[in-house]
Amino acid sequence: MDAESEPCVLVVDDEQAVADAYALRLGTWYATRVAYEGEAALEAVDDDVDVMLLDRRMPGLSGDDVLAQLHESGARTRVIMVTAVDPHVDVLDLGFDDYLCKPVDRETLRDAIEFQLSVGDEDEQVREYLSLVATLSVLAAKKSSIELEREERYLDACERRDHLHETLAASVSGLDDMVTQFETIGHTC
Repeated sequence: MDAESEPCVLVVDDEQAVADAYALRLGTWYATRVAYEGEAALEAVDDDVDVMLLDRRMPGLSGDDVLAQLHESGARTRVIMVTAVDPHVDVLDLGFDDYLCKPVDRETLRDAIEFQLSVGDEDEQVREYLSLVATLSVLAAKKSSIELEREERYLDACERRDHLHETLAASVSGLDDMVTQFETIGHTC
């Protein structure tokens, strides 16, 4: 596969050693770019970037802010949050495609990227559904069911996920297989 046909991954982390290590680890399979802060990430993302690995906590423009600006611009780049920030119910508002807690090994990163590449061309409702699956999964892995049952936003998101599943299951072949594949990724939260 030549460099032009390789999927492109943008690694965004203010810890330069971490960003460079991820890019080096992934360079075997993907064209990689690196940005060390949020503004640089927004400048580096273009139509060639398939997946962005994005840290949440960065000085200046945070990962949450980068993600919000990506959504506002209509960018179709898949975003995997790779961060040391434990997820809380506030992640329901972010709209990422996956959430991995540091440290993350190379195989988990690759599996998460490959999953995002495999579903990257799906329509907006499928993307929303898979984003909800990812968000709710990371919350369920980190919080107790008692805590989550007290959170109205969490319960609303569960209802939305279930509604989308009902709507999409008949028309999207392999939807449940996509979820099963997602769940086999070694999520570290």
